[in-house]
Amino acid sequence: MANPEDEARGRLLRELRAPLAQIIDQSERLEQEAEQAGQERFVATLRKIVGAARRLSAELDDTFGLAGAQEIQRAAAPPGAALRGRLLLADGDASSGELLSLRFGERGYSVQVARDGRRALEMIDEGFFDLVLLDATMPDASGLQVLHALRRKHPPAELPVIMLTAGDQSEDVVGALKAGANDYLGKPLDLPVVLARIDAHLALKRANGEIRRLARVLEVRNQFIRSIFGRYLSEEIVTGLLEGGEGLKLGGQKRTVTVLMSDLRGFTSATEGLPPEAVVGMLNSYLAAMVDVIAKHQGTIDEFIGDAILVLFGAPVARDDDARRAVACAVEMQLAMASVNERFRREWLPEVEMGIAINTGPVVVGNIGSLKRAKYGVVGSHVNLAARIESFTVGGQILVSEHTLLAAGPAVHVGRQMDIQAKGFKEVVALYELKGIGAEYKLFLP
Repeated sequence: MANPEDEARGRLLRELRAPLAQIIDQSERLEQEAEQAGQERFVATLRKIVGAARRLSAELDDTFGLAGAQEIQRAAAPPGAALRGRLLLADGDASSGELLSLRFGERGYSVQVARDGRRALEMIDEGFFDLVLLDATMPDASGLQVLHALRRKHPPAELPVIMLTAGDQSEDVVGALKAGANDYLGKPLDLPVVLARIDAHLALKRANGEIRRLARVLEVRNQFIRSIFGRYLSEEIVTGLLEGGEGLKLGGQKRTVTVLMSDLRGFTSATEGLPPEAVVGMLNSYLAAMVDVIAKHQGTIDEFIGDAILVLFGAPVARDDDARRAVACAVEMQLAMASVNERFRREWLPEVEMGIAINTGPVVVGNIGSLKRAKYGVVGSHVNLAARIESFTVGGQILVSEHTLLAAGPAVHVGRQMDIQAKGFKEVVALYELKGIGAEYKLFLP
């Protein structure tokens, strides 16, 4: 909190210096007009007035013993006025700095003044500013050097810098803009133009700040969605939800999909005498191992039905090797059962076996349900056929349809063929016992 004595001295100093600043301002303007009109006698007189006013202003500073930056900040705005922005004015010209700071203060800005580049950088490190007005010519360092040092810590979007140059010198302007200046103004300054530029850059800074805030909020939201729904949906579906409303629309499309269905054989009877927590623990261990394998082969888990898993290859994202990846996934799932059962044996739990079916064909995929509750699902006779095929499997077995065998290609190794009459299907269905897949996968059942 400011010392009352310092505040009183600062107030008196401002009252005494305000008319001096006006004298300097008006005299300099008249001096320029006199020079243009060729009236040398008036130019000399006006320069004497400016010099006397500056000397008197300096004597006032010495008398009151206050640093320019401190008292100018207190002059920022009348009591109760809304603060429009916190400005740092780095200007080696004392009289020019005084005049600008007073003018900005009258218009609702909080202003601090630095007389040299070193002090400007110190003040930026010590305090908070919305914008910097940086003179290209400073006593101890050029404005460009100060700008380079400033930009190492503060990017243009967070701390705008307007360079003040002596005239419209293109080299100085280009150098300043390349070094990270947001804008430039030529001296002598036109106050309405300066204020308009400041307002524009502060508005842009506020907009950038709001964009960054919204981006942080969106990132937190997306992380939450991924952490929650990523446990239930595939990465593709979660990404679709995050990218926009299209992923949320009800409706479907017809496409060729490879459907994998797995189920544990005799799980209910094997766990009948176990406590509920042990049963759930077994189920979770089994599903965790299977989910890792499915994710590795980029399958989409449509749902868990007790100890059964429904997996899609080709929805929501279709690839040329959907059937091949489904076959490789099924083989690796069966191979993973060895480690699952080894863990069960260590915990004195019963071993389990899994049967898997794979079928390929045209189905309808999309968002199914209502506006209040929906799920990404698959519908069609080929889904039903996959379920029927799975019911014919025994533990440790994988059965694939002829459609899948043709779609997966010659790398697939199969054993015996069997023909079944599936419930709900008139035609006899040819099935093949999968033994493994070669090529880049090299996965084979014992």
